[in-house]
This record gives sequence, structure tokens and C-alpha cells, in this order.
Amino acid sequence: MAYVDITTGEFAVTELAAKDIHAAWRGEIFRLNPAEILYPDTITLGDGLPGHPTPWPAWRFESGRCQEELLGHFGVASLDGFGMRDLSLGVQAAGAIVQYLTETQPAALTLLTRFRVYSLSEFMTLDAATRRNLELTETLRGASTSGSLLGVLDHTLTPMGKRLLAQWVSKPLLDLDQIRQRQAGVATFFNDGLLRAEIRQMLKPYGDLERLANRVIGSMALPRDLVSIRHALARLPDLGDVLSGEGLSLEPVMSDFNLCTEELALLESALEEEPPATLQHIGVIRPGFSSELDGVVERSRHAREWIANLEQVERERAGIKSLKVGYNKVFGYYIEVTKANTDRVPEEYIRKQTLVNSERYITPELKEYETLVLNAEERIREIESRLFREVCTRLAGSAHRILATGRVLAQLDVLASLAEVAVIGGYVCPEVIQEDVLEIREGRHPVVEKTLLAKRFVPNDVHFEEGERIRIITGPNMSGKSTLIRQVALIVLMAQIGSYVPADAATIGLVDRIFTRIGAQDEIHAGQSTFMVEMVETANILHHASPRSLLILDEIGRGTSTYDGVSIAWAVVEYIHNHPGLRSKTLFATHYHELTQLAELLPGVRNYNVAVSEADKQVVFLHKVVPGGADRSYGIHVGQLAGLPSPVVQRAGEILHQLEASSGKAVSIDPRAPQQLALFPDSNPLVDELDAMDINTLSPIEALNKLYEWKKRFVSDDHATE
Repeated sequence: MAYVDITTGEFAVTELAAKDIHAAWRGEIFRLNPAEILYPDTITLGDGLPGHPTPWPAWRFESGRCQEELLGHFGVASLDGFGMRDLSLGVQAAGAIVQYLTETQPAALTLLTRFRVYSLSEFMTLDAATRRNLELTETLRGASTSGSLLGVLDHTLTPMGKRLLAQWVSKPLLDLDQIRQRQAGVATFFNDGLLRAEIRQMLKPYGDLERLANRVIGSMALPRDLVSIRHALARLPDLGDVLSGEGLSLEPVMSDFNLCTEELALLESALEEEPPATLQHIGVIRPGFSSELDGVVERSRHAREWIANLEQVERERAGIKSLKVGYNKVFGYYIEVTKANTDRVPEEYIRKQTLVNSERYITPELKEYETLVLNAEERIREIESRLFREVCTRLAGSAHRILATGRVLAQLDVLASLAEVAVIGGYVCPEVIQEDVLEIREGRHPVVEKTLLAKRFVPNDVHFEEGERIRIITGPNMSGKSTLIRQVALIVLMAQIGSYVPADAATIGLVDRIFTRIGAQDEIHAGQSTFMVEMVETANILHHASPRSLLILDEIGRGTSTYDGVSIAWAVVEYIHNHPGLRSKTLFATHYHELTQLAELLPGVRNYNVAVSEADKQVVFLHKVVPGGADRSYGIHVGQLAGLPSPVVQRAGEILHQLEASSGKAVSIDPRAPQQLALFPDSNPLVDELDAMDINTLSPIEALNKLYEWKKRFVSDDHATE
């Protein structure tokens, strides 16, 4: 798999392990979120992938052809220097991309100056379901950044910082040294509020230096793009001075920082302060940069001044006070003399046009200056375009230094942003270690706590004891089970991107993968029901998790019947606990109270529940997780809070009481319970009798007796008393 970002010039390739090939490549595609996917027309991608699928002839991916394309593009004799010696499939993927860009967007090829080989083992693997369920970069509803983890962490001020933070969130690290290096950078800005404020203020005016530099490399830059680069480079010395005394914490970040003084000097000498937007207008190049351009401009200015003064000079020379100098598009500049004064016209005048009351003349000298004036603007435009391209070519030769500096600015922006979030949110620096531990004290959900209005988020501890592998969490809906298990996953992920975390303290052993099985949704386009989707995701977890993985399981088995669901959930817990290659740390939220028995049968299982307070038939969710299993679900109370009609809530309580008393056997139905009346009943005994009765022969006493009889027959005792 190879990918290219043609706006930044990022070009990278990897090869995936054959063991989890399907899950791995889908997960990587969702992480990259490409606009277009290029693949051989002999294979099938499947549905549900991001981007536009583009099948391409399979012969384009032939190994020898692709290698030649890469060698030719980079101008090298071997790809070994790029780390491609043993990556034959990677060569095919990367070579196909170069061929495709050659045919479709050849200008973008000039941006591909660097090539990187990466491995999925460098960062935590997150499959598509986990990214979706944890809402890392966008929400489930609305696909908006606001409300996602990225939306909370993103206080960046530059476009390149915003892009880099999204990459960090999607690629949590597995290298302790890199994690601690990032933590040190965040700590620098976290501990020094004045420095953080000053750096963020200095970063705010920066444009997208990475993309601007790549526009120069790709010969797509406009005058104002270079002005933006000039403004950015001019601010670098002040930024360097502020950060020069920060020592080791920012040294790894600042190692690629370059003041680009030569590039700045070129731009300052070449470009006007406020050039026009395009090269269609003159005034791009600063006076003094080119003697050729300055000469043309000076001659043009002199010619305009000469023509402007010509009328006064010729009036005095010829003694004709009515003489005029004019211009039209047909004849250009001319000298006009009335017919009464034609005898005074100098000999060198050449008659060009005769009018009713005047004659129009030209002179060789006038035509010479006219040519200078009329051709000067076109000549200036031509010279300025050539000079601008030369400046871009010189700048492109050292654009790698500008790009490196842009990446430094992006890292500073992200580190300062994470520090800003940590200060505002009261986050702490987690201790990330190699040992297999997970301890979070007073942890909070980073997104949910931001959305609570006038309410305090209730924090919770999560401390996996020695030997504990699976934590079964029971409790009613709306009590906070799902929030708790998600927040643990997000805190672990934040720790491994180098961020501070929303907790009072946290010690986190490196996690290689986070898996989630949360929520239920049909995939009708794939012919899969809710329960099928649930089982497919669960199967993926059980096949690919490891002892260093973190599993977040919410309501496994609820997509089918109760007994089936309990059975599957029970078996899944047993499998995770007993399989020697699994035994992952697992948070399992469920309504199946039967699963709490597993704590007595399996030594690595612990029961926890979300505390509920009940008084005067009112339920209060405390959102606090405590040891032990829950004995009730309080689902009917949740229905009441949601606004179900009172008769439904009351009837549900009666049915629940009967089910509990009869161990789940059939519920009896009261025949007198309110029933839906037929809109058009077939018959009615009262109406039938009334229709058959002859009221003309009925005496008053017989009528009263009949009413009394009907009342006894058709009106219940309850209604009679009412």
C-alpha cells in the first residue's frame, strides 16, 4: 500500500502482514481517509470504503515497470537507499501511483521529492469500527469534528498544525521514547503559561507554509503565495529567539528549524510589498531587482512624459495656439491643427488624416515614443513573468528547508495546543510504561465533560488489580456504563499520542491495539443485519487481539434473543479469559446480570456496577462505579424519564412484577384492560335488541324495566359505581 498527498508532497509506502491482511489494510485505509483509491482491475475492494474507487489495468502494477518508474522519477540507480530492498509489493504500489499521476496530474510529480517507508508496528492499530465508535475525528451523527476527540484537542492556530494533530490522533505511538519526547514538549508549554501564550500569538499569522512551498515546487505559485512565504520567513528570527533558551525539551523539535535567510533575502529583493494577485497585471517585481526591467520601465516613463509635454512644446515651436495632441485606437498618437493654421505646419509633419475643419499629423519621433509607450506594458509583463518564474525556480531548489521549517511550526502548534487543552481542562501528564498495567484515578471523558451544561462530570477510578483481566460492568441505561468504558479507551489513546489526560493521575502500560464493539447498526448495503454486524466485529476482535490489547465491549449479544445473547456473551468472556494468546484487558458493559456469576468461576473476572439511589419511587443515577454486580436494570424508570405515556409505564411495571414472580413465564392479560375499539363493529347486542323492539306498544313501566336490565347486562360494576 502506498499513498500520496499531492498538496503537501507526502509520499509513503508500507507492506502489511499476511496474518491480518484484510483487517489491517481496511483499518489503514480508514486511517488515511483518501480521496481516491487506485487498485488493479483484477481484484475486488468491497463496499463501505472512503474515497472514489478507481480500477486500473493490472499490467500497470507489473513489478519491473513500477521499479523503472520509481528509478526514473527519483533519478537513482537503486531503491535500496529508500529502504525498498525487500518490499517488492510496495514497489508495485508506489510505481503505480507515479504512473497514474504522470497521466492525470503531471504537475504534482514535482512535489514528490521525498519517499518514506513506514510500518504499522510503529503505531497503535485502530480498525474502522474503533475509530467510528470512539468518535476520534468525527461524530457518529453528522460526521462533524465538533463533538469528537479531535474537536476537543484541536486548539491549533495554523493549517499545518491542524493536519498534524489529526495524524497524531489517528496514529497513537508504540515507542516509549517518542511518547516521552512529545510529553516533554507539551510540559514545556504547560508549565510556562507566558511562553505558551507568546508562541501561540506568534504562530497565529502563519499561513500554510507546507502547501505554499509545494505550490512553488509544482510551478503553481502566484505572486501573493510568495508574499505569504516572505511574511512567514520574516517572523522566524523572533520565534527562534523566544525558543532558543528552552533547552532539551524542545531540542528534538527544533533540530530542523531553519531561518531560511537566503530565501527571505531573495523574496524581499524580488517582490513588491503588495503585488497584484496574478501575473496578468504589472507591478510584481520590485524596482532594483532587474536592470533590464528597470530600463524598460524607465524608458516607458520617459516616453509618457515626453508625449505629455509634446503639445506645449509644439505650440511654442510652430506658433499655433490651437494645436492639440490626441490619441485614438486607429491612428495612435497624432497632432491636430485647424485648417486656418495649416500654412504654419513644420515640414517634418506627415499628414495622416483630413477632417472637415482640421488636419491630423504625425512625426517620426512621435511614433517612436508611441511605440515605447504602447509596447512597454506588454514588455514589462513579459519580463516580470520570466523573472517571477526564475525566482520560483531558485526558491524550489531550497524548498526542502522551508518544508522542514513548516513541519517544525506544525509540531510547535500541536504541542502548544495540547498544553492549552490540558491547562483549560485540568489534565495531568500520564506515566506511560512498558509494564502491563492500567491505573486511572478520577478519570473523566474528555468530550462528554465539555458538553455538560451547569453539571459536574462524575469521575471514576479504573484500576486493574494483579491478575485482573476482565471487568464486567452492570447497571441501568443512562447510568454511565458506556461513557466509562469509552473514556478509558480515550485516555489510553491520548496518553499514547503524547497528550495529557483528563484524570487526577494515570499509569498506563503500552497498548498495542484498542478494539471496540459498541452500538448496533444494520449494514443493509452489505446484506448484514444488526446482529450479523455485531458478530462480525466480535469475531474480528477475538481473532486479532493480543495480551497487550484493550477491549471495549458494550452489550454483546443484545441483537438476538435473550438466551442466545447471554450464551454468546458468556462464551466470549470465557474465551478472552482462557485463551493463552488473548487474555486482553477488557471492559465489558452488559445488562445480562447472569454474567456476574463469572466472577465466581474465573479468577481474572471482576464485577462492578454503576451506583443508583432509589427513594420515594424516584431513581437517581449517581454515575459512580463501585465493586459488585447490579441486581436491577431500572429500564422502566428510564422509559418514564424519556416520556413514555403513564399507562405504558404503569403496565410495564405490572408485567415486570408478574415476570419476576413467574420466572419469566407467560403474562396473564386482564380482559377488562383498556382495548382498542373497532371503528366499524360487525354487530352490537344492545343495538340489535333496540332495533327489534316495538316501542309503540311499550308501556312506561316496561321501558324502565328494560333500561334496568340493560344496565345490569352491559355496564360493569366499576363503571356503575363511578
